[in-house]
Amino acid sequence: MAIFEGSSVLITGGTGSFGKAFLKQILETRSPARVVVFSRDELKQYEMRQVWGDDPRVRFFIGDIRDRDRLKMALHGVDYVVHAAALKQVDTAEYNPMEYVKTNILGSENVMQAAIEAGVKKVVALSTDKASSPVNLYGATKLTADKLFVSSNHYAAGYDTHFSVVRYGNVMGSRGSVIPFFRRLAESGQPLPITDMRMTRFWITLPQAVEFVMSSFNDMAGGELYVPRIPSMKVVDLARAVAPDAELVEVGIRPGEKLHEEMISAEDSRRTLRQTDRYVVLPTLADWGFDSPTGDPVEDGFSYTSDTNDLWLDVEQIRAMLTDLNL
Repeated sequence: MAIFEGSSVLITGGTGSFGKAFLKQILETRSPARVVVFSRDELKQYEMRQVWGDDPRVRFFIGDIRDRDRLKMALHGVDYVVHAAALKQVDTAEYNPMEYVKTNILGSENVMQAAIEAGVKKVVALSTDKASSPVNLYGATKLTADKLFVSSNHYAAGYDTHFSVVRYGNVMGSRGSVIPFFRRLAESGQPLPITDMRMTRFWITLPQAVEFVMSSFNDMAGGELYVPRIPSMKVVDLARAVAPDAELVEVGIRPGEKLHEEMISAEDSRRTLRQTDRYVVLPTLADWGFDSPTGDPVEDGFSYTSDTNDLWLDVEQIRAMLTDLNL
């Protein structure tokens, strides 16, 4: 049976950009018995119900991952979990550190514990490039969550639940994307602020991110950290693709921001395999019976950063992608 077919799936943070795209993809291309959207935002759930409320396979749960009892109730009978819930704003994290710890770390622990108790088969947690060699609190909480989920396979030894992590960079068209911000400024005749003209970023579309997560569920044994092989782009090229006639003004890197993104550090590369469409970072310790995947070990000193990537998008390619995605 194909992954998700006839199964029950729950998405934490299911009203976010990824959750909405995942729900659409799984309903249209798979045959799940039930998909649970778990989030704390009643307005966004109401808006999603206007689109999917008549589909008998879709269920909406108001709840916060900080509340383990509510998670236990929501996970009853669930086979697969996508853990997408997180606090994500870098600058907000610096002013509200404990709130990020409570959601991104302690909330992730609740997901792990509740999934084991509910007998969930597989859990994939979504990570971020900021979790690799973190320089801000948000990235540090996500790195902790990554390690928690990989190590959760120790806690689940003897149970049926397996945990893995997917890490990727900026998502084209997600909530908070810089694209609509650039467009608004350009339409009003204002210059576009660029923090540093040298800045580069990894780039992935929402459909690509969803498909990568789905394929990771199919491949995972538990304990893997999956990183897609995706292209890089220069931020100035993105600005020129969005608004070719706009003036670009360098404003300086913000606190906690990197010049280039990193998704695999040189330290982690010693445990990294290269496959056709992805890298797989293996766990540091794996005495739960880890079934190591196949792949080619990366070279010594390898790091996966947006400025040294071997895949790039130019201005015309970025513009074509924006057109295809109606962005």
